[in-house]
Amino acid sequence: MLCRKSGIIKGILFKSADTIMEKIIELKNLKKYYPILGGLLRKQINSVKALDGIDLDIYRGECLGLVGESGCGKTTTGKAIIRLHDSTSGDINYYPEGSTDPVNIVNMGRTEMKRRNIRSKLQMVFQDPTNSMNPRMLVKNIIAEPIREAENLNSREMDVKIKDLLKLVGLDDHHLLRYPHEFSGGQRQRLAVARAIASNPEFLVLDEPTSALDVSVQAQILNLLKQLQHKLNMTYLFVTHHLYVVKYISTRLAVMYLGKIVELSQTNDLFDSPMHPYTFALLSAIPDVDVDKTPNRIILDGDVPSPIDPPKGCRFHPRCPFAIEHCSIEEPVLEDVGNEHKVACHRKLDIPKLVFDKYGKIYT
Repeated sequence: MLCRKSGIIKGILFKSADTIMEKIIELKNLKKYYPILGGLLRKQINSVKALDGIDLDIYRGECLGLVGESGCGKTTTGKAIIRLHDSTSGDINYYPEGSTDPVNIVNMGRTEMKRRNIRSKLQMVFQDPTNSMNPRMLVKNIIAEPIREAENLNSREMDVKIKDLLKLVGLDDHHLLRYPHEFSGGQRQRLAVARAIASNPEFLVLDEPTSALDVSVQAQILNLLKQLQHKLNMTYLFVTHHLYVVKYISTRLAVMYLGKIVELSQTNDLFDSPMHPYTFALLSAIPDVDVDKTPNRIILDGDVPSPIDPPKGCRFHPRCPFAIEHCSIEEPVLEDVGNEHKVACHRKLDIPKLVFDKYGKIYT
């Protein structure tokens, strides 16, 4: 489908004269606060601001990488999208396939989501496959459970679909009557993927699905995920702290810091031309096997501020080597600087030169 001019019509974003991208998930000012209770009556005395105003569009068929330090809100974002956690405020709009009218799942009850078959279209692969599966259930029953919720199949059709799913993720029929503890780590993650795609989802949250695996097994799982994405036409939100992994699998990359998105861009563009000082710090931390060619590192001062009481202004300014007075007063807005590259920094246009002048080349 071609378009003649740029513009936005409901859930469809026209990118250029010959390409079109369709939204599948749209986050608007999404917030998630966890209450802190105290006193004899256990009243709320404060809250942890895990997400504090996220605006993000995810397009059908892409893999959006989400990176940042532990505790920045990456996993919370994914769990809020699929409604494992209820958001505090904001909107989560889901665009079903073939529809330009969004469904705001924040305003829906879980019963209504199940009735409208939305729950089956938004699934998640967890970081630890061992703890995410019932150890007392056979593989056959683990995979059959989500299928029963999404489809009305007889026993023969169910058996055929379960076997097809196992084959799709690289497992065999003889694995059906085993328990999760009888598998290796890589096999358990394949089983977790099979369970996630059993309900024919359109959107998958991948919460660090390779972090607990050996390097060689990581590559196998990543290749499997890429194959499944193209074969089943799925969209991924890939949550990770491993920048090389996300560079391999993602088409766009969002960088989070303390509940906020600070930079968003095409993956290759972000690696080639970062503009936020925190992104530079993350890239400089990538290890190099060649010690003699290891570039300079940006060592950030201090600890990550508490999400209970985040700093005023830019949340990164207490640790930023290039912060000015204005950074501690006004919070920067995520702005487009061209070529679909968005940055939340008051000094975004000066940062690349400032980093080079102070640290030189920071990553290969």
